[in-house]
Amino acid sequence: MATVLTSKRHQVQATSDPVEFCFQQGWTDGLPVVPPTADRVGAMLEAARLAPGKQIAFVEHRSVAITAEKVAINAVMAGCKPEYLPVVVAAVEGIGDPRWSYHGPGTSTGGAGVLMIVNGPIARELDINAGDNLFGPGWRANLTIGRAVRLVMRNVCGSLPGLLDRGTLGHPGKLSYVIAENEADSPWTPLHVERGFRPEQSTVTVIASEAPHQFYNQLSPTAEGVLTTLADSMRISGTVMGQSTYAVILAGEHMRTIAGSGWGKKEIRQFLFDHTKNSHAHLKRTQRMAGAIQAADETTMRPLVASPDDILVVAAGGRAGAFSAFVPGWGSAKNSQAVTKEVKR
Repeated sequence: MATVLTSKRHQVQATSDPVEFCFQQGWTDGLPVVPPTADRVGAMLEAARLAPGKQIAFVEHRSVAITAEKVAINAVMAGCKPEYLPVVVAAVEGIGDPRWSYHGPGTSTGGAGVLMIVNGPIARELDINAGDNLFGPGWRANLTIGRAVRLVMRNVCGSLPGLLDRGTLGHPGKLSYVIAENEADSPWTPLHVERGFRPEQSTVTVIASEAPHQFYNQLSPTAEGVLTTLADSMRISGTVMGQSTYAVILAGEHMRTIAGSGWGKKEIRQFLFDHTKNSHAHLKRTQRMAGAIQAADETTMRPLVASPDDILVVAAGGRAGAFSAFVPGWGSAKNSQAVTKEVKR
């Protein structure tokens, strides 16, 4: 039986370009989109066994209900395959969760993107990239899943640049910002298992995030050496005033070096938490904290995040090259938290 859709339909003349029509309606992110015909949208929903009217999320700050039909329309426009839709749906559930708190990262001048980390069997089934060129182009699943979420934010929630979306600078991750954890090569517990899910479950973790910051260390043969370099870069990054999360992405060479020292994710988190604190005096000297410098400020320390658990460690990236990255989260924990949702199929 055909899926009954309720969204407004537009007739495009045979002599007109439907892609240009989508541009004229303001439905695009600046790149061409796939015209969302009824057949394409219906096929997307049927593949995911979703009724068009099923509510996926409710964004309280915007009083907007996001239905499966609207998610499917934007997934079609983004270029998703139908089998990608459950991942898009889980990510939309995540950004609609009150803990993620849509209004802050969706409207702030801070210009956050939505970093999505995919775990579990579906990452491998859909060939979501966890390796070389991790944040770069070349993988349809990564690019179109992230793009679909951003188009939902634009076309359903009204997060248009210059209007609701007031990012001063933004960053390229606002187009698409999707990675998978390299569970096959990782010596550590996967992120979703650390966050309470079973290994055989598939999940998406959504984090309001700045752009990735790459760091380099080819000299050290120990975990402490690599992480000292990382901590030094993290310590002076972002607002350095108590952000919600930091995602630390450890690629192949660094992963093997750190694991070779016998360090697990718990030890990594604790080391980074302990070695990224800034003194109040430093924060005042660099105009990040108000007030005159007092004697006690030299020894009074402020951490980047509230606890070591707010540093999310992910094994991903190419096997070669002494490069890894960290991704500062947007805002504090009371503004926006990382949220993990199960991918339901």
